[in-house]
Amino acid sequence: MATLSCQFHLAIHRLPCNARVRPSFSCSVQPSQSNIKVVINGAAKEIGRAAVIAVTKARGMEVAGAVDSYCVGEDIGKVCDMEEPLEIPIVNDLTMVLGSISQSKETGVVVDFTKPSAVYDNVKQATAFGLRSVVYVPRITVDTISALSAFCEKASMGCLVAPTLSIGSILLQQAAISASFHYNNVEIVESRAHATDLPSPDAIQIANNLSNLGQIYNREDLSTDVSARGQVLGQDGVRVHSMVLPGLPSSTTVYFSGPGEVYTIKHDITDVQCLMPGLLLAIRKVARLKHLVYGLEKFL
Repeated sequence: MATLSCQFHLAIHRLPCNARVRPSFSCSVQPSQSNIKVVINGAAKEIGRAAVIAVTKARGMEVAGAVDSYCVGEDIGKVCDMEEPLEIPIVNDLTMVLGSISQSKETGVVVDFTKPSAVYDNVKQATAFGLRSVVYVPRITVDTISALSAFCEKASMGCLVAPTLSIGSILLQQAAISASFHYNNVEIVESRAHATDLPSPDAIQIANNLSNLGQIYNREDLSTDVSARGQVLGQDGVRVHSMVLPGLPSSTTVYFSGPGEVYTIKHDITDVQCLMPGLLLAIRKVARLKHLVYGLEKFL
């Protein structure tokens, strides 16, 4: 795609009194910066479909491939209920998609929504074809992240591992860290519609952030013998209570208390669309990285 650049010139010289001044107008065609080619790995999932729509609407990027083991052969635009097909079939072979993009010599990013056991191999494949990676897969182990970091450093290729893509969730975590310096009592209460992965990655991340500050919380109630008091994460007394009821929004609330007051921070997620601004930011940022970065908050 090219852009049209035009310039208007007005030149005035010593001319007779009855002479006219004639402006000159010139145009030139200049190449524009190409879009980032985005491959969605896990495209048939709910978050994958939302990502396809978000990338398609975003400026400076385009969907270049859709990978999943479901709906193979179907047009990803139709799977996402878009008005027009994208003429991009879903395939179950990541290598085939990477090969076609690498031949174009354009900037490419693979967005990984798969599973923890597949992340390392997926990032290695993307790197081998010259593509960066954005990884949003819960429950990735510390060992996997360390191995990916060493691999990306050696290959000088960017990778962003995001425990969350929700900007609101990141802001809640940052506010909780700030509050922890002023309060000695804290508990986390979360609600989910389905009983999977509890405590949630968000709650674990908040508890880990607070535990890394070297403070012991809830000193007057450190006992872990009563199950109804919630699960204590780490050694610093941060408790997490998980409530599961169909129809509940995905909600995380952090309660702090001090003498005579309670300070509450709450974040609700009602739709997967809340993750899309963070995803688009991650795609734009990782395109310039040459190493692994853990956490989208590094770019806020």
